[in-house]
Amino acid sequence: MLPLTLVLLFVGIAGGSYVALQRYGSPLGEGTCTATGLGTSHRYTVDRVANAALISAVAVDRGLPPRAASIALATAYQESQLRNIDYGDRDSLGLFQQRPSQGWGTEEQIMDPVYSTNAFYDVLVTIDGYESGDINDVAQEVQRSGFPQAYRDHETEGRLYASALTGQSGPNLRCTLTQAQGTFSPEGVRSELERQFPRLSEAGRVTSTLADAGTVAPTVPAGAGATALVIDVGGDESLGWTMANWAVARAAEDGVVQVRYQGRAWDRAARGGEADAWGNIDGGDPDRVVVLVSTS
Repeated sequence: MLPLTLVLLFVGIAGGSYVALQRYGSPLGEGTCTATGLGTSHRYTVDRVANAALISAVAVDRGLPPRAASIALATAYQESQLRNIDYGDRDSLGLFQQRPSQGWGTEEQIMDPVYSTNAFYDVLVTIDGYESGDINDVAQEVQRSGFPQAYRDHETEGRLYASALTGQSGPNLRCTLTQAQGTFSPEGVRSELERQFPRLSEAGRVTSTLADAGTVAPTVPAGAGATALVIDVGGDESLGWTMANWAVARAAEDGVVQVRYQGRAWDRAARGGEADAWGNIDGGDPDRVVVLVSTS
């Protein structure tokens, strides 16, 4: 076995995962989300699932296949446990533990998760056959980590969350959250939507408007504000579920109270203050995802 000092010499472009994971640990946050499939399920804390949603959003926005998101999610979990940390091995930073000294960008750029995720995909798409290649091997080709087999440990959850967050498995993201605390706004959710899906927004494939909550949600839950965010996906069901699950994944951060799409609804207040599954509701517009936000 090589001494640790020699092993660390082989760490290439990224290589910060082991140090980052040892230092950061995995404390539970205020609520969790679960994705199910492949005969199993995996749970993430709300901070992790919000970052998983961002990583998946960038893949969808770029028109990349769900496999790209699977690879990126497995990589980011191994590197940082899906947290945007400001330390790591040597100068490694961020979700993917990218190193400024290796050409990934400035420290400020790498700490922007949208930038760092795009940087990961910029390299990924240059790898021949990444769409069907072994997830661990492709991730290693991007990262050049000193722990080349470590990404394999997170392949399954990467696939499950990619499936949910790229709209491939419908209402498969189940989140149980505490009640919203603080002041939020549908305008804030709209701004984040446009930041994470800039190409789709600019092309008009995804549009968002503010509407009277009572006109788009026949039953407005307690705690929701008078204004709803309506996301129009033009009848693209996969894109609709991407947006619906994205809104649920960000519910803890954005104060989302309810999300409605295609006759299903995720309601934060279900079962006495907690929610997890998508319930059936009457109606449901195939074009529009309705997001209700707490403004109290």
